[in-house]
Amino acid sequence: MRRLLPALAAALLLAAPVGQAQQRGSQPARPPAPGQAAPPAPAPPEAPPPPYEKDLLRLAEVMGSLAFLRALCNASDSAEWPKRMQALIDTEGTTPGRKERLAGAYNRGYRGFAITYRICTASAAEATARYLKEGETLSRGIAGRFGG
Repeated sequence: MRRLLPALAAALLLAAPVGQAQQRGSQPARPPAPGQAAPPAPAPPEAPPPPYEKDLLRLAEVMGSLAFLRALCNASDSAEWPKRMQALIDTEGTTPGRKERLAGAYNRGYRGFAITYRICTASAAEATARYLKEGETLSRGIAGRFGG
């Protein structure tokens, strides 16, 4: 077995350039036929995230949790949480990837409580109070440190 591994590794290393040469040497790219659309250009690379990205994603998750909990407990502002999240995505979702991360964080917060609670309990009310406080702290921290 010990003799087989070095031989196998050497065979793999020697085979790699041949496969690459064959791929490069395959048919040249053809321009699209008349009336046929050109393939879409690859998306440009995403810019690095802003320094407050971690806090913003946590805020989106908190908002998802509150969207579920406030509706579960029939709070008067329950319809506002999805709207607030949409406003956050509209403002901060500058790329498709960023929109997806924000929506994913929101959904993660929502689902986290949706699998746990079916009725509004004292525990759900306590979680709501804690998330309201955390959301306020995150919002003030982001706005205070980075403007907004």
